[in-house]
Amino acid sequence: MAKKKRFKVVYEENGWSESIRILCDQETGVCYLTQFVGFGSSVTALLDQDGKPVRMPRQAQT
Repeated sequence: MAKKKRFKVVYEENGWSESIRILCDQETGVCYLTQFVGFGSSVTALLDQDGKPVRMPRQAQT
């Protein structure tokens, strides 16, 4: 039986030398923004206007 992946890509935007993705942690529902530019990359949690992590609704995670 295949193991379920923890992170799901919910948005992806690709350019000539960069890639931006929003990932959803399927265990916690928290969304993360990843950016790859050239040889560098970064990851950060998406935050709402109150500084709390953005969470996907349960039904949207599957």
